[in-house]
Parts: sequence; C-alpha cells; structure tokens
Amino acid sequence: MKRTLAFAAVALLCCCCSKTSVLSPDGTVEACFKNSQDGGASLEITVDGEKLLDIAEIGLYGDNLESTLSLRGSSTFSKHETLRPVVWQKSEVINNDYNGLLLKFNSGRKLEVRAFDNGIAYRWVVECNNRWQVDSETAKFIFGGDAMIWYPHEDSFYSANEQKFSLMTLDELGAGKLASLPTLFSLGDTKVLITESDLLDYAGMWLESADGGVMSAIFPHYPKTLEKSGDRDEFVRERENYIALFDGSVSFPWRVIEIAREDKDLLANTLVYQLATPSQGDFSWVKPGKAQWDWWNDWNLTGVDFAPGVNTETYRYYIDFASANGIEYVVLDEGWSLRDSLLNINPDVDVPWLIEYAAGKNVKIVLWCTWLRLDTCLEEAFSQFEQWGAAAAKVDFMSRDDQPMIQYYTRVAECAAKHHLLVDFHGCCKPAGLYHTWPNVISFEGVYGLEQSKGDQSKTIGPDHNVILPFTRMVAGPMDYTPGSVRNAHKEQWVPDYHSPMGMGTRCHHLAMYVIYESPLQMMCDSPSHYLEEPESLEAIKAIPTVWRQSVPLESKVGEYVMMAREAEDGTWFIGGMTNSDARKKTISLAFLPEGEYLATEYADGPESDTDANEFTVREQLVTRESSLDIDMHSEGGCLIIIKEKK
Repeated sequence: MKRTLAFAAVALLCCCCSKTSVLSPDGTVEACFKNSQDGGASLEITVDGEKLLDIAEIGLYGDNLESTLSLRGSSTFSKHETLRPVVWQKSEVINNDYNGLLLKFNSGRKLEVRAFDNGIAYRWVVECNNRWQVDSETAKFIFGGDAMIWYPHEDSFYSANEQKFSLMTLDELGAGKLASLPTLFSLGDTKVLITESDLLDYAGMWLESADGGVMSAIFPHYPKTLEKSGDRDEFVRERENYIALFDGSVSFPWRVIEIAREDKDLLANTLVYQLATPSQGDFSWVKPGKAQWDWWNDWNLTGVDFAPGVNTETYRYYIDFASANGIEYVVLDEGWSLRDSLLNINPDVDVPWLIEYAAGKNVKIVLWCTWLRLDTCLEEAFSQFEQWGAAAAKVDFMSRDDQPMIQYYTRVAECAAKHHLLVDFHGCCKPAGLYHTWPNVISFEGVYGLEQSKGDQSKTIGPDHNVILPFTRMVAGPMDYTPGSVRNAHKEQWVPDYHSPMGMGTRCHHLAMYVIYESPLQMMCDSPSHYLEEPESLEAIKAIPTVWRQSVPLESKVGEYVMMAREAEDGTWFIGGMTNSDARKKTISLAFLPEGEYLATEYADGPESDTDANEFTVREQLVTRESSLDIDMHSEGGCLIIIKEKK
C-alpha cells in the first residue's frame, strides 16, 4: 500500500484494535506499536507499505518498574526545524523533520517514537523521584534468517570497537555472537542500520544473535570489581546484576533504525546527530582542521641535523612543517609526559615552549593522554593544558561503554569545554551523539583504521575494508581513521614496517579518504619527510577542508565502491571515489554544480598503478553542470577531483 503525503498529514496517529501507529512526514515509513494482553510490547516497521522488520519484546525493567506494560494513553506531535551544527557535519544545515508518538504506561514509563523519512527511533522515558536501578532493557530485532549482515564480531564488552566487517546471512552467523554498533543489515534492496543516539549517562547498546534471524539488544552491566593494569587499562572482573543506577527521572538513549532504499542514502543520514541533546553555550571557539600526527610515522624524519624522536627538536620540525603548509594542528602523542602522571613532563620535550612556539607559527597543539591517568587529575590536567595554551586533548584506551565509562566521556567533554579544549577520543566506543551535545568533542576513533596497517602482518587493513566503513561506522558520526599515507602498496606487495609504514591501496585511494571520511579533526599520518618527497599529493591534501557546506552522495555500493561530492565553504567542490580490489569505470554527472564554468583537476590512478600503487596522473579540463566525468579506478584504487569556478 503506497502512503501519500496528504494521507500522512491527516493521519499521524491511527488506532486499529491494539495498534497505534506513526507515519514519517512523507508517509512512506511507518512504525506500528502493539501492546499485547499479557503486557508485551513491539514495533512493526514498514516501508512503502511493505513490512521491513519487527522489534519485539521492547521493555525496560527495574526495581521500581512493574514487569508488565499497560498502555494508559497516547498523543502525537510533529517537528519541522532547521539545525545548524556548530561544527559542520555532512552539511552546514540539517533539516530535522519528523512525526512523533508518545505512549504512556504504568510505573511512570513512557515510550517516545519518532518517524523520519529515512528511519525510526524510539526511547524510554521514566518519571520518578527516588534512586533506582535498571535491571534490564529488552528489544529483539527480527529480520529473518536470510537477511544479510555486515557483522562486526566482538569477543567481549572490553573492546575499542575496532573490528572488520564480515558479510553473511543471519543463519550463517548463528546464535550467541556479540556485535558492537553500528551494525548494518541488508533486506533485499533495502539497507537497515541499527545504532543509538543521546548516550550520555547509560550503558551502550550492543547486539547478540539468536536463531531465526533475531538480534537482541544487550548491555554491559554495571562494574562490580575493577582491576587496573599499568597506566591505561582497567578491566572489569565482575559485574553487578543491573545495568545502571539513577536518581530521579531519566530520558534514555534513542534506539535508531536507519533505513536506506539505496546504499548511497546511508552516506547522507544524520539521525544520530538529529536525535542527540543540543549543545548549550558558546562554542564558537571550536575550530576544525587537519593535524600532523607523529605516532604512525614513528617520528621518522630524514635529512635533519638532530636525532628524530620524542624530543623538542623533532616537534619544532613538525610545527615548522605544519606552519609552512597551513596545517592547523600538531599532535604530541605518547611520550611527552611521563607514565606516572600527566603533570610530569618528559625532560626531553619542552611542552610549554613548544606550545608558545607553535602559537607564533599559527599552529595549535594536541596533547595525548591515557584516560586512566587523566581520570586521576582531570580538572588539574585540563587547567594546566589551558594555562600552557594547548588546544586539544587526545584521550585514549577507554575500551568500555558501561554506565561509569559513558559518564566519564561526558565528564571529560564538559570539563574540556570549560577550559576551551577540543577532545579526540581514541580507544573508544562509537560516537552516539556526544559531538552534538558537546561540539568540542570533535572526533572519535572506534574504528579499525590505518593505524592497524603499520607493523603487524596479521592486522593488515586494505581497500576491501575501507569501502565498507562509510556505510557502517561512519554513519554514526566523525571517524578518526587517521588517513594520509603517501607510501602506498598493493595487497601482494604490502609488508609491515613499523618505522616507515605503508598504506594499502593506490595513492588516489588514500587521497580520496580526505573527501570520503568525515572527521573535523583530520589527521595527516605520514612523515613530513615523505610529504615533502610527494609535493603533488601534499598540495592536494592541503587543499581539502575537514568540514563541508553540503554533501552529495553519488552512486555507491556497500563493500564495493563509494563516491561522494562535497562543497567547501569557499564554493570549491571535491569529489572522492574509492573502490575495493575490483577495478571500476564510472561516469559522474556534475549536475550538482551551480551554473558557471569550472576547472576540474583530477588525480587519477595512472597507467602503471596496477603494479605501482604510488603512481598517479593529474589532468585538468573545463566543465559545467551539464558535464559528466569518466572515472577509471584501478584495482584497490580511487580518484580525487577538485572543481573550482573559473575566474
């Protein structure tokens, strides 16, 4: 049955027996709530009148909540607003349009459901005045055994969510397998991505498989016994029989079901941002930019008159390089402080002097730290960072998302904002809206990224993986993959080299990451020496911004290839394309361009790039919005196109 916009406008709520439904603004996506006689609850989701999936056994239970749900009333509402992110995400402006349904139950429980044109979201709200605990939250996502899943396997809740994705049916997956979010499913031509948003004070949601094509929500319970190890790890040895503790009323995180009729629609979905609690206060001081990173290239410099390493001379060189090339940030990764305390500086690294020197060169400094050391002196450390004039903290090795750790993320974000510091979380869970609530949280790792392709043959990462990430992990929010390799090799040629690592795939595959991969604090992972040896690639990287006025997804297919056009603040357009191990020829229409004549500069895989991954060509041509570009991406290849209005 085809829903129409006119019908949706007059039928936001329809009651039929025990059903209560809400339609998206365009009338094509519907969530139907059902409350059974035995107190059970479920949501049926349909798209274009066809059933997509069921979410069964939806429930929230605790020591002051009854074990059954009894519907006491319902109401509907609509929202049509424009969001303007402090830090541009996929675009400068986000339209936040939805229809909502609020269901009221016994024990002070409410279920809020929102229907968007590209997804459904729901969350629990509990009103109470006492201290209480959440014993369990339940939801079963019923897809059917023949549904496909891009499965991010996890061994346990202790994880930095750095996983590869395996494509299989749910029947092939079997029962009892743990997956982190976001997780992507294929139901025929339609893609469904499950994740969450507005995670500020609760445990993160994971999925566990069951027979029959069912994925159940599962949560790490509250830690009971903790064991610290060194300066960065804290292991949970025993957990409580509850998920979370609260004082008073709570609005829980949103359970987000993103829907894409075409694969490329996932690249434009911003529901995680839309559903998060908006920021409050002045964040105009938050400045995106690129950062020269030291760790991946092992502080490897050539042709210098000092010993490269974790020392003042090396970082002065990095700062000079950044300043000369318009790079806004330099990261001081592990080693600038002693392991016993963030307040004890390595005598070989004059941090206050370096920060002052960098400021004189229009460069800002990012200071790395382990979460465990930061937790012992959060206010004192951030106060010291601010006094020195540092711009950001890179906080690492959390590897958990139970309630106390999620509270830590929020606490760090708030304290950093107080001291005008950006935060880049590494060794972390996926983003779940914190970057909307606290715009100074500028990026997250939580991804199997380029750092894996360094010194371990068993952890190689290549183009087949790289063209899955934009449709899975990146949909949740900023993704610090740490791109920028200009030592490139094909799969059969790649070898681990910890001191001077390689990136797998062609040069153009890696250049395209700066357009495809979203991170407002985007790394340049390779050595300044290597960039200086590759001036054409350096100039291309320098030209690409880290935030976008608008994004236009182009023809793309999960796990095969991805193409995206994005507009910079100054009106320059950038197109990035990446393919897996298969070579591809594509034609790109430039109809997204405004009227006018433009000069298109294309960085393309060269004639010899099948054997030499470093080889590429650069060519220019005049184009208009009526033009099309023929793209030839070689195996493990890509393309970068920069389109500027002709003056």
